[in-house]
This record gives sequence, structure tokens and C-alpha cells, in this order.
Amino acid sequence: MISDEDHNTDGILSHHDTRRKGGSTCPNNRLIILCLGLLNAVLLIVAVVIGINCAKVKDSSHQVSHSAATQLIIELNYLRSNHSDVIESAEQAKKALEREVKNHAELKARIKQHRTINDGYQRNIEALQAEKSLLQSDISAFEGSCGRCLPGWTLHNSTCYFFSYSESTSVKKNWPDSRADCVRRGADLVVIDNQEEQVFVSDNIKIGYNEWTTGHWIGLTDIETEGTWVWINNVTEVEERYWADGEPNNHGPRGENCAITVYRHTNPWKTRYDGKCDEHQIYWMCEMPSR
Repeated sequence: MISDEDHNTDGILSHHDTRRKGGSTCPNNRLIILCLGLLNAVLLIVAVVIGINCAKVKDSSHQVSHSAATQLIIELNYLRSNHSDVIESAEQAKKALEREVKNHAELKARIKQHRTINDGYQRNIEALQAEKSLLQSDISAFEGSCGRCLPGWTLHNSTCYFFSYSESTSVKKNWPDSRADCVRRGADLVVIDNQEEQVFVSDNIKIGYNEWTTGHWIGLTDIETEGTWVWINNVTEVEERYWADGEPNNHGPRGENCAITVYRHTNPWKTRYDGKCDEHQIYWMCEMPSR
């Protein structure tokens, strides 16, 4: 059984043991506190440094952002200015294009007008050239006849001759109308007086070969007396060698009473046929004295 003294003694021992134990743990707590304080200080310093750096970064970012924004604003203003210039240039180009289109249309109209005028001039030139050729032909004919025959007439010796085919190859007449045409021209149908004139007449009607349809009326008929051929100057033709073989034959019920002469390249003598004065339509030849 434990006494109170023993109890007190144990209490004292316990108290002294506790003090010894507390004295051994206190320095450890202080060290921990000190370490925590140092850690807090370091964290604080780190936090301060981080804050400073963040502030610097933020300021730098603000500066960069501001600088970039300023640059963008400058470029935007530049682009706006250029855009306005481009729009103005486009408007000017559009107006210039409209002017050019209008000028082109006017130029095209003027070209068409000038072309029309030029075509008119060309037609006038062609007409004048044709007239010039005709005048030159008339001059040549006039000079060839020494001015003694009318234009279109041929001079032989002292007589002027007109061959109707030289004026028109499509116009043909019967004997009475042919003589009337010669009279209208101040002449009469040809009267062949000699061999030289026979050769001349034959050589100037080279438009057919021994074909009476391409022949020419001459001033010789047997209208008054059948078989008696008389020239329009009342001279009776007695030369028979100028008739083609078998001519005159007075062919047909109404007979053939007017003389036709043709071109025969092999023989200038046998060149005459008799034809129907009122029915046959052929060329004719006229003659009149030269001036």
C-alpha cells in the first residue's frame, strides 16, 4: 500500500520528469517556428518578385498592345485613305471609260459616214473613168477620121461609114427601119461602087462567117422589078459575082427583095444574099460623104 509520502514523492518525481522533458522539446519548436518564419519570408520575397515581374510583364504587354494597336490604327487609316483614293480612281476610270466609249461610238459613226462618202466618190471616179474612156475612144475615132467623120464612124477614102453592131450588138432592124435610121443620122444605106469598097465593107463586118443572120443590110433592092437589082442611088447592079452561090433565090411565097452582105474570110466577093425586107431583123450599115 502506497503512502501519501510515496505519492508525493512520485508526484515530485513526475514533475521533475516533466520539466526535463519540456526542456528537451522547446528548442525543437522554436526551430520549427524559425524555419516556418524563414519560409514565409522567402515566400513573401518570391511573391513580391513575382508580383513585380507580373507588373513589368503587364506593363510591357500593355506597351506592346498599345504599340501594336497604334500601328494597326495607322495602317487602318492608311488603308482607309488608299481605299478612298482607289474609289476616286475607280470613279475617274469609269468616267474616262464612258468618255472613250462615247468617243468610239462617234468615231465609228464618222468612219461610216466617211465610208459612205468614199463609196460615193468611188462611184463618181468609176463614172468619170468610164466617161474618160468613152471620150478617149471618141477622140481616137475623131483623130482616126481626121475630124472628117462623126464619132463612131469610120473614114474610108472620102466616105464615112457607120456599122450598127459597133454601137449595139443587140439592136437589129428590118430593111425599111435600117434605112430610116441612116437617114436620121444624115446618111443612107451603103452603096458599094467598086471592088475596093466591097473589100473594105467585108473586112469591117467580121462578126460572123458566111451567115446571113449576122450580115448587114445594104442599099440594094429589086422591089420595083423582080430580078433587077437597083441601088438606092438608082444605079442598076450588073455585077453578079458578089452574090453567094445560089443567090439571089427569092426564097418564100412573098419573095426576098432586099440585099444583105456578110463577111466571108475565104472570099470577099461572094458575100451577098437576098432577104425579106420587112421580116428579117439584122444589122445595117450607113454611109455619107466626109466633111
